[in-house]
This record gives sequence, structure tokens and C-alpha cells, in this order.
Amino acid sequence: MSFPLLTATAALPALGAVATAAVPAARRTAAKWLALLVSLGTLALAITVLVRFDPGGARYQLTESHSWIRDFGVRYELGVDGIGVALIALTAVLIPFIILAGWHDADPLETGSRRWRPTQGFFALILAVEAMVLISFEATDVFVFYIFFEAMLIPMYFLIGGFGDRAHAQGEEAAATQRSYAAVKFLLYNLVGGLIMLAAVIGLYVVAGNFSLQQIAEARASGSLHMATSTERWLFLGFFFAFAVKAPLWPLHTWLPNAMQESTAPVAVLITAVVDKVGTFAMLRFCLGLFPEASRWATPVILVLALISIVYGALLAVGQRDIKRLVAYASISHFGFIIMGIFAMTSQGQSGATLYMVNHGISTAALMLVAGFLISRRGSRLIADYGGVQKVAPVLAGTFLIGGLATLSLPGLAPFVSEFLVLVGTFTRYPVIGIIATLGIVLAALYTLVLYQRTMTGPVKPEVSTMPDLRVREVLVVAPLIVLLIFLGVYPKPVTNIVNPAVKHTMSDVQKKDPKPEVEAAK
Repeated sequence: MSFPLLTATAALPALGAVATAAVPAARRTAAKWLALLVSLGTLALAITVLVRFDPGGARYQLTESHSWIRDFGVRYELGVDGIGVALIALTAVLIPFIILAGWHDADPLETGSRRWRPTQGFFALILAVEAMVLISFEATDVFVFYIFFEAMLIPMYFLIGGFGDRAHAQGEEAAATQRSYAAVKFLLYNLVGGLIMLAAVIGLYVVAGNFSLQQIAEARASGSLHMATSTERWLFLGFFFAFAVKAPLWPLHTWLPNAMQESTAPVAVLITAVVDKVGTFAMLRFCLGLFPEASRWATPVILVLALISIVYGALLAVGQRDIKRLVAYASISHFGFIIMGIFAMTSQGQSGATLYMVNHGISTAALMLVAGFLISRRGSRLIADYGGVQKVAPVLAGTFLIGGLATLSLPGLAPFVSEFLVLVGTFTRYPVIGIIATLGIVLAALYTLVLYQRTMTGPVKPEVSTMPDLRVREVLVVAPLIVLLIFLGVYPKPVTNIVNPAVKHTMSDVQKKDPKPEVEAAK
């Protein structure tokens, strides 16, 4: 029996979470180092998965299959395609930086505080989320995917509600109330989506008799699985609703600004750069893979919703006074681009959407983590409380600028390539949608440059005049992310080579081909 590499990749952070939580209360530093070492071990396993994956090989590789709940046809089945491998690598790369960035975020509060922040619990919860996200990217059994898709809500709830941002102007009690509100809103939105998906999962089993993606695909190809059009469409809607909440897609997005605003910066990155990617990934793997006819049927409406997300998110980002809420609304706009690329039903659009997931994760992590360092120094999230930071902390300001330029998809930085592919892929089939979506690029330049101008330029405000520049630990967090943004902006081929074969399989699932370019005959 071959080594179960995919299981090991998810099991290591799960076991690390248990071990970190078990560290004695007085050994906070040991718990931090243990969590960091576990995350680095997980990264090593993810790199092994990446190296062993053959882009030109079978669709699902490194597969594992074991009987689990025999009476209900549930099997423990794992496998990765190019899209899954790319997102596994993204997750494994970001978690060590998230842990390093949050090194002191869960330390005990000042003497006299009534709230104790259990450091071990904070880092254990991060590792638990990593384990559940990784196995979600690996699961090829719908029931296994559903379990971990829902289970990750529990550690995220406690990370949002129990370890919120300390930069709160209204006092500790008001801050605790706001954190609880954000955590409950996050949980309720996602639970409702999950419950609707559960009904669809049960319906799929009634129709197909099992939960295996590969078995269902084989039955469909052989003609032994007949799914009525109305049934397929209802099942698609059940799955898509849950994924749209997680993504988040307008109008199901309203939990994200609250969650990111009240979370620490590392947890905010965990939400939008890691957890939310499960929603868009699942649209590709499950919505398009299981329900091709329904995906084509729903495409016009979904493209309109994605377009609204792009413009709406960008417009609200322009008007934000809170740094974290601005990044949250910018992410809603970016997720609109990702979903638009998925449902444009072109190879350029879907390749761009997958590349966008990776690049958005890196760029958002860079921007939000530097913003977190900034906020922790000043103790305020309000843009108006800053000014002239670049004169007293030039390294912080410079890294903040690069993260912001990546967010607006500046050519030469990673998000530009993916956004360009999404727009080209959309325009070739839906030119009006593609043209309107470019408005999101203009608005992104506006909210990013205005944010930088108001916080980093101008006269130095007295409150920031003694602000220290980035420390060594903080540079170690930000510098590799900036290197990745530049490298993938100049040379995205390593990622596209991995994801393009998987995109071809997805296009085959939905029975779509790229539209031929219309060229006038030479006179």
C-alpha cells in the first residue's frame, strides 16, 4: 500500500492542533513554536504533493479510497487535480506567515483585564482550520467534502469571536459585543447555506446512489445515470447557494465585512485568502462537475450577480473609513471576478479564475498583514487617524504600497495576469459583461491610491510621529509574499501549467468549447 500522502497533508495540522492545545498554559512560547513547526511540516508535505503531481497525467492523482459508511455508500475518497494542487500549495504557504504575523495577537491582555486570551487555543484553531481546508481541496467524495466544509465553521467562529482586534475605540465591552455579533453572523450565514447544501447532498444520493465524483462521472458517461432536468437544476441551486455564501457573492456577502473588521489581521487573512477559496473551488469541482446542464442554465444570472459583486464591492470600498472594511469590500469585488471567470465557460476565464484564487490569496495576505502591523502600532483602524507614515516608517509604507498595487492589479504583479485572463475569457463569450467589469479595475485604482495617500503621505500626524518601522519578524512575514507577487506577475507559467489540464477537464464536463474568434476575411 502506497503512503497516503494526501491524508498525511491534512492529518499533520490536525494532530498539531491537538498537540498545541495540550501545551501547558505557562508555555505560551513553546505552543507558538510548535504551531509554526507543524505548519512548516505541512508546507513540506504540500510541496511533495506538488512535485509528485503530473499535470499531463490522470485527472485525479495521489488517490486514496477506503470504505467508510458502507450502508450509505460513503467512502473516504481523496484525490487532487491541478486546481486542487494549486490551492493546497497556497494554503500551506500562507499558514506559516499567518502564524508568524499573529505571534503576539493572542498573548494575555494587560494586567487587570477581565478577559484571558489562551495563546495555545488561538494557534491550535488556526491549524485546525488548515487541516479542514486542505481535506476539502482533496475530497472526491461529496459527503466527505460536506463534513469538512461545515466543520471548519466551528474553529473560525471561535477565532472571530474569541480573538478579535484590540484596536477598538469603544472599549473592551463594546469590542466583545461587536466580535460576538460578527462571529454569530458568520456562523448563521454559513450554516444556512450548509443546511441547504445538505438537502442537495441527500438528493444527489437518492438520484445517483453514491457520493463518489468519479463513480457519478462514469455513470453519466455510460448513460446509466439519468437525472431529470428539473432535479439537476434544484440540486445545483442547493450546492451553489452554499458555495456563494462562502465565496462570498452578492447579495450573500454581508457577513464578510463584519468578520474581517472584528478579527485580528492574521485571522482576516485566514478568512478571505484561505477559507473563502473553498467556495469558489467547489463551484468548479462540484457545481460544474456534477451538474453541467444546470451550470449552463444558471450562467446568465450568475454572471450578472458576479458583475454586481465587482462593481458594488469596489464602490463600497471607495467610501470606507475603516482600513479592514475597505480590504473586505475589495475582496468581494475580486471574488466577483473569480466567479465571473468560472462561469464565463471559457478556458481563459477558468484558468484566470483559478490563477486569481492563488494571486488574490497572496496579494490580500500581503496588504492585510501590513495593515495589521500598522493598526497594531497606532491602535486604530480608521483611515483618518493616519498621515505621513512613509516619513517615519518607510519600509512599512513601501510594503503597504506594493500590496495595494497588487490589489489594483498593476502590470508586473501577480493579480494582473489572472484578472486579464478573466476579462479576456469573459469578453470572448459575453462582451457586454466583460466591458462593464473593467469598471472594477478603475475603482480599484481609486480606493487603493486614496487609501495610500490618506495614510502614508502628507504631514506627519503627532500620533504616528514615533511609529517604529517593520521589525525583523514582520519583514520575514511580508518579504516572501512580495517576492511571490513579483515572480508570479512576471512568470505565471508554473501555476498555469498545473491548472490548464484540469480546466480542460472542467470544460469537457460542461460540454463547452472556446468561441472561435471572428475575423473578417481580407479584401
